[in-house]
Amino acid sequence: MLRLAVPAFLALVAEPLFLLADSAIIGHLGTAQLAGLGVASATLITAANIFVFLAYGTTSIVSRQIGAGSERGALEAGIDGTWLAVGLGALTSVAVALAAEPLCRVFGASDDAIGYAATYLRISALGIPAMLVALAATGVLRGLQDTRTPLVASVVGFSSNVVLNLLFVYGFGWGIAGSAWGTVIAQTGMAVGLVTVLVRHSRRAGATLHAHPGRVLRAALTGIPLLVRTLALRAILLVTTWVAAGLGDVPLASHQVAATVWSFLAFALDALAIAAQALTGKALGAGDVAGARAATTTMIRWGVWGGAVLGLLVLAIHSLLPALFTTDPAVRSALSAALIVVALGQPLAGYVFVVDGVLIGAGDGRWLAGAMAATLVLYLPLAIWVHASSDDLLAQGAPRAVAVLWVVFTAFMAIRACFFWWRVRGDAWAVTGAAR
Repeated sequence: MLRLAVPAFLALVAEPLFLLADSAIIGHLGTAQLAGLGVASATLITAANIFVFLAYGTTSIVSRQIGAGSERGALEAGIDGTWLAVGLGALTSVAVALAAEPLCRVFGASDDAIGYAATYLRISALGIPAMLVALAATGVLRGLQDTRTPLVASVVGFSSNVVLNLLFVYGFGWGIAGSAWGTVIAQTGMAVGLVTVLVRHSRRAGATLHAHPGRVLRAALTGIPLLVRTLALRAILLVTTWVAAGLGDVPLASHQVAATVWSFLAFALDALAIAAQALTGKALGAGDVAGARAATTTMIRWGVWGGAVLGLLVLAIHSLLPALFTTDPAVRSALSAALIVVALGQPLAGYVFVVDGVLIGAGDGRWLAGAMAATLVLYLPLAIWVHASSDDLLAQGAPRAVAVLWVVFTAFMAIRACFFWWRVRGDAWAVTGAAR
C-alpha cells in the first residue's frame, strides 16, 4: 500500500500545490483577476475532469488484467484509452474555446471578473487534449502498479508551470493570459513525457500502438458510468461556484482559494484512493476477495486518520494562509472563516475518497453513477437555499456567508459517505475476474 500510496500522494500533492501558487500569482494582480480565475478554473477543470474515467476506468481495467496475468492485454487496453483521450480532448478544446465567454457568464460574476475569466479560458482550452492524454497515460501506469513515473511527471510539469507563470505574468507583463500560456506549455510537456514511457512499456510487451476503432469504442462505452458519476460530481462543484458567484466578488474570490485548498487536501487523501483502485482491481482480477476486503478496511482507517491530521494542520494555520493569496482584508477574513469549515470536514473526506477508490477499482461504475446522481438531487435544495438566502447571509458579513456555503458543501460529503457506507458493507461490488 505504501509503495503505491506514497508516490501517488507526492504526485497528487504537486498539482494542487502549484495550483495554489497560480492562485497566489494571480491573486496579487487584483481581486477581479482572482475571481476571474475562480470562474475559469471551475469551467476548465469541469471540461477536463468529466473525462476522469480515462484515468480511473483505465486503472481498474489494466490492474484487473495484470492480476489475471496478461500484461499485453493490460497495455493494449491502456493504448485504447489514450487514443480515446486524443479524440475527446480535441473536440472538447474546440468547444470550450469557442464558448469561453458564455460559459463564464453562467456563473453570474461581475463583468470585470468575466473578462479575465474568458481570456484565461480561451487560452487554457488549448491544453485540454494534453490534460486528457496525461490522465489516460497516468491511469495505465497506476494499473501497472507504477505510481513513481506520474510523480516525476507531476513534479517536473508543475514546477515548470510555476516558473513559466512567473515569467509570463510578471516578467513579460502578460497578466492572467501569461498564467494560462504557462499552464498550456507545462501540460503539453507532461503528456509527451508520460506517453513516451507508455510506448516503451508497450513495445517491450509486444502490444500494438495503433488505434483500433472497435476497441476504442468499447473503451468509451465502458467509461460511460464513470462519466455519469463525474458529471454529477462536477455539477455539484459548479453549482457551489455559482452560489459563491451570486454572493459577490469577495465571497467568490475567497471561495476560489478555499476550494483550491480543499482540492489540495483532497488530492493528498486521494493517494490512498489511487492505491485502493490499483490494489482492489489486482486482487479481484486474481480472484482474491478476502485480500480486497482486508486492504479496504486498512485504507479506510488510514483515510479517516489522515483526514483528521490534515484538518488539524489547516485549523492551526487558517488565519495565516489567507495572507499568501491576497492583500484584500475582506477576502482574507472570509477565507479564514471558510478554512475552519474545510478543516473540520477532512476526516469525513478521507473516508469518502478511499471508498470511492475501492469501488472504482472494483469496476462498480454503474452503482457509482446512480449514487452520485442521487447525491446531486439531495444536494441541490441545500445549495439553492443558500443562493436564495444570499441577501440575509451577506447582511451578516461575507465571512458568515462563505462559512455557511462551506457547511452546506460538507453536507454533500456527508450524503455521499452514507451511500458509500451502505454499499461497501455488502458484497455486490466484489466481482472477480479479468473483466467485470
